[in-house]
Amino acid sequence: MTAELGAHQYPVLRDNQRTRVLESVAASEADLTRLSETIHANPELGWQEHHAAGWTAEYLERHGFTVEREYLGFPTALRAVFGNGSRRVGLMAEYDALPGLGHACGHNIITAISCGTALALAGFAAERDLTVEVYGTPAEEGGGGKIEMLKKGAFHGLDLAMMAHPSPVDAANARPYAVAHNHVEYRGKSAHAAAYPEQGVNANDAFIVAQVALGLLRQQLPAGTRVHGIQTRGGEAPNAIPERTEGRWYVRAESLAQLEPLEERVHRCFEAGALASGCELSVTPESQPYSEFRTDQRALELYIRHAESLGRDFDVPAEQATMNRASTDMGNVSQIVPAIHPYIGLGCFPAANHQPEFAEHCVGEAANQAIHDGAAALALTALDFLSDHLRPQGHLAPNIGV
Repeated sequence: MTAELGAHQYPVLRDNQRTRVLESVAASEADLTRLSETIHANPELGWQEHHAAGWTAEYLERHGFTVEREYLGFPTALRAVFGNGSRRVGLMAEYDALPGLGHACGHNIITAISCGTALALAGFAAERDLTVEVYGTPAEEGGGGKIEMLKKGAFHGLDLAMMAHPSPVDAANARPYAVAHNHVEYRGKSAHAAAYPEQGVNANDAFIVAQVALGLLRQQLPAGTRVHGIQTRGGEAPNAIPERTEGRWYVRAESLAQLEPLEERVHRCFEAGALASGCELSVTPESQPYSEFRTDQRALELYIRHAESLGRDFDVPAEQATMNRASTDMGNVSQIVPAIHPYIGLGCFPAANHQPEFAEHCVGEAANQAIHDGAAALALTALDFLSDHLRPQGHLAPNIGV
């Protein structure tokens, strides 16, 4: 049984497991860096990560994993397995990039950390009764890849699911918002803006009315909610009444339960635009909603201790650690299996996620250190967590956000 942890104690490490994990990660460091940098240099958007998925699969195959490509029918998903033990640990590899920003969220680092963790754990598979699984999960940036995989049976039955996400600073406890992603479209009627304006139905006016309504709504929104988006199409020519406009809008709340009534209020703002302008409105979900996160506290405690033992520092200003509020489809996974989703710092604040400056920090010395520390801390966490005398119980929640 793992020793109980006091305020400043580290876990009791058996059989030199810490040394073996660190040696494994050190031996893999050059290849993991190469994998991360290759993905970073070749950004691919969600559901289009063909090269990244292929490079990840090839890397794991070279190290003895059995890889199922196009997992569950998704062209850029994969599942890689090592061992056949009764205790299953799953590592999530995200590798999609952001439109126009490349890897400004550092998913290249996530893939490298998960692969390094998996290789370290593979060395314990036989003696610790482990099955080590790596999941390549497409389209985290708004496409809900993990949710679609969940619907087809992925992740069910894992004893522990883990990943570590880059951030300006270290932040262990994930507290992401639940989020809904919607595509908004107005359809009106084109007309010459000078000669025959009365014949037009202005779809751009509809969007302006909706955004004014949303701006006024924010004063009445509950604390801890977010409504934001962009107009992606505003018209075709300045002398033509716009007959079609489009946008992408996100609504965030503390939980799925709070999200549903908030979405209804936001939808009425878009309906106001249609009513005022005479346009037709369509609102189409881009994915199923992302859930809030359910952290396994035991696993998180172990991660913090191991990360601190590697020199990671969680005593940072709160305003620098707010990446832990970012939404993730890993939240949906956490509703059905024990899970953690810590954030690993690159020491680059005020450069922060979804900025070009952050993308620059996702390769180089700090990124490589994050890969090393993240892989070692997650592997040590899994070994201690799965060595506890009691098998994790009672974590199942039926189909929340799935």
